[in-house]
Amino acid sequence: MTDVTQSNHDASVFAIRAGVDPPGASDKDGIRMTKQAISAAQCEETEVQIIQYLRNHPDFFTRHEYLLQDLKLPHQSGRAISLGERQVHVFREHRDALKKQLDELIAVARDNDVIFKKSKRLLLDLLEVKSLDEIHLVVREAFRQDPNIDFSSIIVLGERTDYPVSDIQVLTQRQARETLGTLLDSTSAVCGHFSARQLQCIFGSNAEQVGSAAVIPLRNGSTLGLFCLGSRNPKHFDSSMGSLFLSYISDFISRLLPELLMRSKSQKTADQIPSLLE
Repeated sequence: MTDVTQSNHDASVFAIRAGVDPPGASDKDGIRMTKQAISAAQCEETEVQIIQYLRNHPDFFTRHEYLLQDLKLPHQSGRAISLGERQVHVFREHRDALKKQLDELIAVARDNDVIFKKSKRLLLDLLEVKSLDEIHLVVREAFRQDPNIDFSSIIVLGERTDYPVSDIQVLTQRQARETLGTLLDSTSAVCGHFSARQLQCIFGSNAEQVGSAAVIPLRNGSTLGLFCLGSRNPKHFDSSMGSLFLSYISDFISRLLPELLMRSKSQKTADQIPSLLE
């Protein structure tokens, strides 16, 4: 809008509000259109004032309760309802939404309680392990009854020749880096879907059955290995799920591993030393 047009429009608005014909108005249609525009603007201004007034006076309908029955609002059913009925409907919707949230929280709490008990039992069993092989057996047994976890794996980083008497899976740093890549650098659980090559490396012959998985690095100063869980359900492990309990378990295993690794290496050394009686 040009300055001239804006000026004429402002003059017309002022004139009509003052109750006189606008300057330059020569036909009734032009005057009628301008009056309609002014009326619409006044309505919008009035609505804003009403909204602000009701916000500033929340007790208005308490003092004028009869209006709740007089005011009619459209409803999804097609019939008009009073403001009071509409308010009750809104309260019910809000109540139902809160109930749904409460039910979800209770379900999560129950799940967490089950996970906590299972984690506690696993940690107590891990305190009794004496070898690398026992760690894998204890972990596998702990999750055997879980309907959502079908596979487990513990991978140790190092040289296979360092642990000749153990059946635990061992990968060199180079092998692990080439196959698992940045998974080795993660400081927390990585959940979701992985490449076929990564699953093959982690779960071996069960790789094709794994729909989703969780991979948690085992760290104690440096990366010692990986603690992995797999599910046939593609949706069980996803990137948005919490991993607090998984982190607890991996931290615990990480504290046990250095001693067990040294014990396994010592056993290898002892086997290599010839007996004086031979």
